[in-house]
Amino acid sequence: MPSVSSTPPWDVHRLPRADGRVFLVTGGNAGIGYFIAEQLSATGATVVLGSRSPMKAEAAMAAIRERVPEARVRVLRLDLADLASLETAVDALGSAHLDAVVHNAGVALDAPPRRTTVDGHELMFGTNHLGHFALTRWLMPLLSAAPAGRVVTMGSFAAKTERLDLDDPQSRQDYRPGRTYGRSKLAQMYFGLELDRRLRAAGSTVASVVVHPGGALDALTPSRPPVHVRSLGARLRGAPAGVVLQGKHAGAWPAVRAVLDPAVRGGQLWGPRAFSLRGRPRTEPMWPHLTDTAVAAQLWDMSRTMTGVDPVGFSG
Repeated sequence: MPSVSSTPPWDVHRLPRADGRVFLVTGGNAGIGYFIAEQLSATGATVVLGSRSPMKAEAAMAAIRERVPEARVRVLRLDLADLASLETAVDALGSAHLDAVVHNAGVALDAPPRRTTVDGHELMFGTNHLGHFALTRWLMPLLSAAPAGRVVTMGSFAAKTERLDLDDPQSRQDYRPGRTYGRSKLAQMYFGLELDRRLRAAGSTVASVVVHPGGALDALTPSRPPVHVRSLGARLRGAPAGVVLQGKHAGAWPAVRAVLDPAVRGGQLWGPRAFSLRGRPRTEPMWPHLTDTAVAAQLWDMSRTMTGVDPVGFSG
């Protein structure tokens, strides 16, 4: 007689309750980060919106409360492009534990010139990768204080065709915005996987999971004024793309599942079900270049030197 699983299928529209848990979403004021925060808010958890702009974060918080009147949501000023500010930002979190952080915030430039952070790092690499690398160090004691803390790193499908240049990780010699963005997201994904390996080696209860949103377009994203307003024209123009792509509300699903589903394991890659571009979240085979642990280890050592901290070793 075939066995019957007692675990119901994952339903993106009927999420499990998470009362008493605390989640931080970096870049939770806009785009995919907003929808991650909105969906997590419906579970009863406390959701913290990490944002450089208090004004934009307040607008996002109001939009979430419009959709989820009982939402427990608040704002944390967080600037990933300023490494020296991150320890103070985490102190301001004011929580004894953190059940999960979603490393979602990102900068995407589409034209030269090359720009830098206050620390002198290329802006996309410095914010998307180094900022989250350093933030993890300061969050790790709070994550370790939770029963089963999780670090969920938001990668990008744009990273699938990129390869890191470890001789020029900050694009000083050959800066091309699209490529630099893809490599910054690839660096994030390497970090998320290497982080899990090091957490396992250290016997930590914290797990690290990597996700990506597939193809998520504004034109296919439902309106959430004033955070996002989709016009009729944009909806009509985006309709044909809906055959293979999706909106940012659906792009949030892999990250939300990685935060909430106890069946998700550290070191996994999650993305959309249909061709990794759209649909409900699933675990997917690791991209071949992400299995290169030597590259991941070298990137870790470089990042530790650039930031002055170690997310697992607590040095700095």
